[in-house]
Amino acid sequence: MCPFCYIGKRKFEKALAQFPGKEHITVEWKSFQLNPELVNNSGQSIHEYLAEHKGWTLSYAKQLNEQVSGMAAAVGLEYNLDKAVVANSFDAHRFVHLAAQHGLGDAAEESLFRAYFTEGKDISDREVLAQLGAGIGLDAEEVRRTLSGNTYAREVQRDIAEAAALGARGVPFFVIDRKYAVSGAQPEEVFLKALQQSYNEQAATDNNGNACSIDGDCA
Repeated sequence: MCPFCYIGKRKFEKALAQFPGKEHITVEWKSFQLNPELVNNSGQSIHEYLAEHKGWTLSYAKQLNEQVSGMAAAVGLEYNLDKAVVANSFDAHRFVHLAAQHGLGDAAEESLFRAYFTEGKDISDREVLAQLGAGIGLDAEEVRRTLSGNTYAREVQRDIAEAAALGARGVPFFVIDRKYAVSGAQPEEVFLKALQQSYNEQAATDNNGNACSIDGDCA
């Protein structure tokens, strides 16, 4: 639900597409909630929610959302924030964990981002999630069964605890090889540099069993 996460996803994807060792990179999505106590309120606009939650004026919240929509457009995304449905994302995170078990974690994230930011769908609605699942190749009934209980709730909480341990205080937050963190929707070159440095170090370790830095200093 953070608008910078979808933007950050696109920037990272563009960086990864340029990275020479991209076939060796595995992307794993982790759960994180900025506001775990959020109560679903379909009658409240995202502008009203942000104004109330952040202590902003309504006009300021609208202005910022217009600016971020422009940032999204710059990377090829369409944001319709006037239609966004304020919703708790916990079940959506459980949905992603289910999708990941079928090798569809990234597809699930993409469908959720599009549903929330572009299509104005309620991503806390389990029937909406079942439909999104069917759209990416999951069995809709399996999605319904999964979300009817507490399946993957523990995994979501574990991800959130792991993020805290790694120092994540906001999103997007990218961790590469559990060594390098990139916080925010950074320019493509920032992601490329972090990927290259981590990749070089891993290659050096694989070659001689020792850890080496990108500058050539080896332990």
